[in-house]
Amino acid sequence: MPTPASPRPARTRNPRGEGGRLREDIMAAATELLEESGDQSSVTLRSIARRAGVAAPSIYRHFPDQPSIMLAVVQQAFAMLEADLRSAVDAAGSDARERLFAFCNAYLDFADQHPGRYRTMFGGAWMPDLGSSSVTEGDVSSLGGESLTLLADALEDCVRAGCATSSDPVADAVALWLGLHGLAHQRLVTVAFPWPADIAERLITTLAHLDEA
Repeated sequence: MPTPASPRPARTRNPRGEGGRLREDIMAAATELLEESGDQSSVTLRSIARRAGVAAPSIYRHFPDQPSIMLAVVQQAFAMLEADLRSAVDAAGSDARERLFAFCNAYLDFADQHPGRYRTMFGGAWMPDLGSSSVTEGDVSSLGGESLTLLADALEDCVRAGCATSSDPVADAVALWLGLHGLAHQRLVTVAFPWPADIAERLITTLAHLDEA
């Protein structure tokens, strides 16, 4: 188990107009705590303030409560994921099948490289009952929307290219994401399992209704 890092020195007050830097520092502190511990319960207002080197009350000028900090961290993580997915798809060239596989492999790589953040993105343990905090249903329902749209577009391109037989790319994109998420999650939480070397390819080919290459 990682040992808690020492708190940062007391933070110098930002010059007028630089309050946004404190907001970024708070988010960075929360992300560091999450990545180090892998445990959402360790990311408290007190631990965030200690890591960021600020007094806890100063956090309230930027975030009304702890869930709002976690929401910002999760939104940032989804933005990182989307950027990775777009880069992978663009780098794959014009072949529709290759672009779909590039998306799926980049998704699995992100989960593997950012385990604490990934679990929080989909774990939901940080999320209070809607209505009891500043986090709204709209905040939650929008998470991951851009990435799912990108996946549906990639699958639809495969249908148009004649290498997939999906009759509903949007619904099948959801099914494919669930498969990818399940694989990513189990790889993170399973200590030892003899995964078939081609398990990702098998999953993607089946759920995307791809023709055999």
